[in-house]
Amino acid sequence: MNTASRPIALSVAGICLAALAFALVAQYGFGLRPCNLCLIQRVPFALAALLGLLALKDGLPAGTLLRLAGLALLVNGGIAVYHVGVEQHWWASAVCAGSQEGAVAVADLLAEMSKPAEAQCDTPAWSFHGITMAVLNVPFSALLGLGVLWAVKRSEAAR
Repeated sequence: MNTASRPIALSVAGICLAALAFALVAQYGFGLRPCNLCLIQRVPFALAALLGLLALKDGLPAGTLLRLAGLALLVNGGIAVYHVGVEQHWWASAVCAGSQEGAVAVADLLAEMSKPAEAQCDTPAWSFHGITMAVLNVPFSALLGLGVLWAVKRSEAAR
């Protein structure tokens, strides 16, 4: 591994794992139930953290792995933009639970009543003056992704 890539890989892994820890603390510590889009937004963080950790291993192409981590974070920024649009009712989401149409059997209703209610993507679990966690994730993921790509390019140019 290029020694210049090591701090980048450690930073990517650490920041992404911290973001996942923050989401889990919000969920389990503060009772903020995530919707389907919230859960989907955790996947690129986990992937980027894994890629960052893999980039630390000798014999693997650290630059390529870190570029993929940066791209995963940029994709996460795009997912967050989509989530903000759903929260603001700019468009509907095909990923989130919606109302069931048509006739429903009593047994199906009883089964649904025994399950906890699913969080809706268009109703944020937390908001501060219109700023939701999805809104915060847009610049966080996008800037982190761009920062990783820039740092990798810079570290490779320094060689």
